[in-house]
Amino acid sequence: MHVTHLSLADFRSYARAEVPLDPGVTAFVGPNGQGKTNLVEAVGYLATLGSHRVSSDAPLVRMGAERAVVRAAVRQGDRQQLVELELNPGRANRARINRSSQVRPRDVLGIVRTVLFAPEDLALVKGDPGERRRFLDELVTARSPRMAGVRSDYERVLKQRNTLLKSAAMARRHGGRSMDLSTLDVWDQHLARAGAELLAQRLDLIASLLPLADKAYEQLAPGGGPLGLAYRCSAGEPVDSGAARSREELYEVLLQALAQVRKQEIERGVTLVGPHRDDVLLRLGELPAKGYASHGESWSYALALRLASYELLRAEGAEPVLILDDVFAELDARRRERLAELVAPGEQVLVTAAVDDDVPGVLAGARFAVSGGEVTRL
Repeated sequence: MHVTHLSLADFRSYARAEVPLDPGVTAFVGPNGQGKTNLVEAVGYLATLGSHRVSSDAPLVRMGAERAVVRAAVRQGDRQQLVELELNPGRANRARINRSSQVRPRDVLGIVRTVLFAPEDLALVKGDPGERRRFLDELVTARSPRMAGVRSDYERVLKQRNTLLKSAAMARRHGGRSMDLSTLDVWDQHLARAGAELLAQRLDLIASLLPLADKAYEQLAPGGGPLGLAYRCSAGEPVDSGAARSREELYEVLLQALAQVRKQEIERGVTLVGPHRDDVLLRLGELPAKGYASHGESWSYALALRLASYELLRAEGAEPVLILDDVFAELDARRRERLAELVAPGEQVLVTAAVDDDVPGVLAGARFAVSGGEVTRL
C-alpha cells in the first residue's frame, strides 16, 4: 500500500499543495519551520484521524480559514481509492471515499495505514501513561478499524459516568440530599462491556508486540536488552499480558473492580477504574526503562516499539507507509545507520530533514525541497 498523491487545502501552513508520491523513499528537505512536518502530518491524520503533534484539530486549519481538507490517492495492489477528510473545528468533520459523501470519518480508517517515527516518540518511554495508552489504542485501531467505534463508545460512557459522579460528589460536599445513583449500575455495565473489549485488544497487542520489539531493540542496540512489556491494569488484574482472558472474564473483572471503588469514586467524583487509567510498564533488562534508561537507550526503546508496530501491521495486512519525521537528527551515527538500513526496504518511506546530510545514503530516492510553503521536486 502506498500514497500516490497528496492534496492539501488550508491545512497548517498550506493554502494549497499538490504532491505526487512514488513508492520507495521520498525525502522532504528544508529549514525548520517551512512546512515539512505538515506534509507527513497530513498523511498520518488520514491513518489515525489525529495528529502526532497536537490533541485538537483547530491548529491544523490555516489561520484565517474556516476548514481544512486533506485528500490522498491510495494504491493497494491493483486497487486505487481516493480518501478525503474535511476538518471543521467546533463542528463535525466530514469524509469522502471515492467522491461519496455518505461516510463517517472513522470509515476511512484502514485505507491509509502508517507507522510514524517522530521526536515526540521519546514520550512513549519518558512520558506519562496517557502517551503509552494512545500508542496502544492507535495501533489497536490500525489492526482492527472497528475498534474506533469501541473507543468512542467507551469515551462516551466514561464522560456520562463521570458527570453523574461529579454531581453526586458536589451534592455531598455541599450538604445536600443524596442523589439517586441507581443508574450508576447501568453505566457500570456499559463501561465494563466496552472496557473489556478494549482491554482484550490491548492485552493481545502487547503479547504480539513483545517479541517483535525485543528483536528490533537488539537490531538497534545489540546486547542492550532484553526488552520487556507488562500491562498494568487499574482493575488490579490482569497484569500478565500473556495470560489469555475472555471478554466475559474481563467484563466481570472490571465490574467487580468498579463495585469495590464506588465509595471512593462518589467521594472524588471521577471514575477510578478502567482502561483510561491503565499503563504499560516498559522494562530494559531488570529495570524499568522510565527513570533508568539513558537518553540513547530511551530513543532505541521508542524506535523498537515503532519498528515492532510496522512488522506487526505488515504481517497482518497491507504494508503501512513508514514516516520518519526529523528523526535522524536526534540519533547518533550508529543508531542512524541501523535505523536507515531497517526501514530502507519499506514499500513507501517518507522522510523529513533539515538538510540533505541528515538523510542516510541508504535512503536514496525522490527529493523535495520545502521552503516558504512551496514544495518543489528536485
